Amino acid sequence: MAAAAISLPEDDRLPIWSYTQSMWDDTFTSFSLDHRAQEKYAKDIEALKEEARRMLMVGGNTSNKLILIDTLERLGIAYHFDQEIEEQLEEVFKFDSEQDDDLFTAALRFRLLRQHRHYVTCSVFNQFKAKDNKFKDTLKSDAKGLLSLYEAAHLRIHGEEILEEAMAFTTNNLNLMIKQLECPLQDQVKRALEQPLHRGIPRMETRYYISLYEKDNSKNELLLKLAKLDFNYVQNTYKKDLCELFRWWNELNPSLPYTRDRVVEAYLWGLAFHFEPQYSYARLAVARATQMLTVIDDTYDNYATVDEGDLFTEIIERWNIDETHPIPDYLKLIFMSISKIYDDYERDAAEQGKLFAVPYAKETVTQICRAYNKKLKWGMGVNLATFEDYIVNSAITSCIYVMSSGTFPGMKSVSKETIDWMMREPKIVMASAKVCRYLDDLGSFERERRQGQMLTGLDIYMKEHGVSMQETTDKFIELTEDAWKDLNTEWMAKISSIPKDMVGQVLGYARAAEVYYRNCRDGYATPKAMEPEIRAIFVDPIII
Repeated sequence: MAAAAISLPEDDRLPIWSYTQSMWDDTFTSFSLDHRAQEKYAKDIEALKEEARRMLMVGGNTSNKLILIDTLERLGIAYHFDQEIEEQLEEVFKFDSEQDDDLFTAALRFRLLRQHRHYVTCSVFNQFKAKDNKFKDTLKSDAKGLLSLYEAAHLRIHGEEILEEAMAFTTNNLNLMIKQLECPLQDQVKRALEQPLHRGIPRMETRYYISLYEKDNSKNELLLKLAKLDFNYVQNTYKKDLCELFRWWNELNPSLPYTRDRVVEAYLWGLAFHFEPQYSYARLAVARATQMLTVIDDTYDNYATVDEGDLFTEIIERWNIDETHPIPDYLKLIFMSISKIYDDYERDAAEQGKLFAVPYAKETVTQICRAYNKKLKWGMGVNLATFEDYIVNSAITSCIYVMSSGTFPGMKSVSKETIDWMMREPKIVMASAKVCRYLDDLGSFERERRQGQMLTGLDIYMKEHGVSMQETTDKFIELTEDAWKDLNTEWMAKISSIPKDMVGQVLGYARAAEVYYRNCRDGYATPKAMEPEIRAIFVDPIII
């Protein structure tokens, strides 16, 4: 299907909102993978991996073992040693005592175990409190310990008051001491306060950490070299993916003036799901789904009338290209694009023996169109929603279902049971969806208010509760934190029948939302906001 511009209906609807279009097309469409250089990277990586594996398996005290694991993870090379790391942490979880640790080690152990889905109690931090039940004053000068506790506190769940106190205590004292710290610790603290590790996109954090680790006098040169080689090798995989993705979009693109071209930003969502080189299919699937959803969302939000929204939703529900005659040409073009995507999906699913995924994948698109249509009516003053209605509508029919189902043909671990689990709307998925909903509302509020067409979640909350914008913002931040606690709780409640890489996607979705919408920015709608991160991950290799 070739890209084709199409005339839009001539009527009295509001002027088309103009978005900034993609700034990356020329960067990736001309990319050609240097296979010889890639093979050399792979050969050098294999040689260094064996040395790193020996380091990991050598005995030693728990603190050194935890520091090494944390370093491997931050440098982005831990995926080469998944089994060995899991075995080491299982041993720490079962047999190690925590009571004699310093703050840095206690918090590091706590964070790593929870990140690897082991539930450990927060009572370990009681030893760092004084008789007045406040954290000891001596800790206020322990920058590394405070930073370690700060990062650990982001794994907290409901009811862990000591970690709530830890968050306030560490944030306050790190901000007070930051100017007195030396690099690279100062830079590490700045980064953590801006983007906590647990809530960041791992490959993005890796790119930043490599630059810090290089300045560390205690760095391990072998690990640093392995990390640089691996980063460049995997980056070339991303460039190859993006070249393919732009080719796909340039052929499919409906070329509608009110829609956003966010191919690279959409691919970054896929990277948040899975950064490892073997997951190219999953990343591309998430990117295609996200770009498709961007077009659909912009159509409902910025252009379609209520009647057109109803008609388009009905066509999606029938999913029959022969029944598109009642809708305008521009909506036919969108439906044809969606149909092409899912024809390809069905072919891929058949090749992988996963045809059982096709009906569910299509149903997720139907669900989200119903949700967008309901939101369109609310925005136009039809059947106004309560805030609870708004959140339920947004969370249950969240983009997370469309994005996740898109990966299924390329995920060996996915079975019919995985789909049954997703259809039950599990708590961890709902929590991740809510994180995105609240952050998206905070980030996109100013833009949507300027456009003047849509009623936002913040508008609904302010009107329903009779509160100010500041009070509403504070409430949405509180709701985001509650959703993260729900997500962390479910993350540690292992469900043995659900593949780890599938649950990892759910966490990745929330992390992408944090990165795009943190500090009330709208990084998806405003590409310039994400330019430094995108350039660092996808464009500029690391000098070795």
